[in-house]
Amino acid sequence: MSAWGALMSRMGLTRPELRAWAWYDWANSAYVTTVVAVVFPIYYKSVAAKGLPSDVASSRFALVTALALGTVAVLSPVLGALSDRAGRLKTLLGVFLTLGVVSTVGLALVGPGDWKWALGCFGIGNVGLTGSIVFSDALLRHVARDEELDRVSTAGYALGYLGGGVLLAVQLVMLVKPAWFGLADAASASRVAFLTVAVWWAAFSVPLFLRIPEPRPTGDAQVPRLSLGGVFAQLAETFRALRQYREALLLLVAYLLYSDGIGTIIRLSTLYGTELGIGQGALMGALLMTQAVGVPCAVLFGRAASRVGPKPALMFSLAVYVVVTFLGYFMRSPVHFFALALLVGMVQGGSQALSRSMFAQMIPRHRAAEMFGLFSVFEKVTAVAGPLVFAATVELTGSSRQAVLSLLVFFGSGALVLWRVDVAEGKRAARESEARAGWSQAPLTAEAAEAVRAE
Repeated sequence: MSAWGALMSRMGLTRPELRAWAWYDWANSAYVTTVVAVVFPIYYKSVAAKGLPSDVASSRFALVTALALGTVAVLSPVLGALSDRAGRLKTLLGVFLTLGVVSTVGLALVGPGDWKWALGCFGIGNVGLTGSIVFSDALLRHVARDEELDRVSTAGYALGYLGGGVLLAVQLVMLVKPAWFGLADAASASRVAFLTVAVWWAAFSVPLFLRIPEPRPTGDAQVPRLSLGGVFAQLAETFRALRQYREALLLLVAYLLYSDGIGTIIRLSTLYGTELGIGQGALMGALLMTQAVGVPCAVLFGRAASRVGPKPALMFSLAVYVVVTFLGYFMRSPVHFFALALLVGMVQGGSQALSRSMFAQMIPRHRAAEMFGLFSVFEKVTAVAGPLVFAATVELTGSSRQAVLSLLVFFGSGALVLWRVDVAEGKRAARESEARAGWSQAPLTAEAAEAVRAE
């Protein structure tokens, strides 16, 4: 076994299907780091929004973010139900992936003052990214066993940090020394960086489509699988059925609260730092450090969850976020920003990965895409609320600093609800539902898919 293969096994990625699934986190994280978190916010502020007042530029950026995520929140449950019924998880993932990649190429065409085109491409790209993640998350429930979920999910986030960090490091050199790459200036380097994201995202998504079989459909033979009426009927049934998965629903409520704070930090931290006068080099260096710290810490969270359980590990991460919120309010210098980046890097990947794997444990396989569509709704409601609150506060106060303390409410209330979640009971209810539906506990592999087709 090669050193790389041994590393994958130690991370819990012991089968080709698990590694292929985790590579999609590696692939899409390039968009998150470069476009959502670092390069595009800076490029938007300094180039695309040239001529707009700073507070207006920030407000419009936050508003487009909210609209894009709201669009996915509306679409994902319907498309999740459709994909479960028709067995089209990979197909719909590919549609959103293509949307994201093409819009990222469009960012390379943004010039000075082109803020409308920039925000249009950014909004569509966010729809592509978050929509594709709904279906990749649903695939996790099909390819991993119950006891593998925490480690595979955290391994995916670790690879995401590593992949996004590697590409960002190259882009940082390109932005600081554009002449080394035959580029005129940092603005030209930024546009090339957007092209590298598109290529990276598309290329490293290929293993998922090659290695992971399409899960079998679950539609009733007497109801057309692609019937919109059937889809909405199934959605209504899913909302009613959530009473059978009380612990999963409780986790969704907790996630609705604390992910608001996490999402706001991810999406608006660079914009906030720019407004406070922190230089581009310091911002990119600190966020690159977040990527580097996130790789081992995400893996450690997976191991901690195996020993103490995912809920205590997740509670710890929320406590760290409370500290981050207080420090963010008082932030004044690049040193403070680096300290915050270090703390966030320690817990960001682990908190998100364990939220994903905990939810996956408490839902039945035959409704994975539909349930993760609902998970996306709860996630996007908070992702919409956070930027909207941020934008409203900026409009009222003329500063982003006052908006930071609002995150304490989300982390605190989310932790209180999370404390009430009974993970063991949630897993029991999901496995009983699978047994009634005739689904086995075996993970989806190429051999298993072939056997289903042969039947």
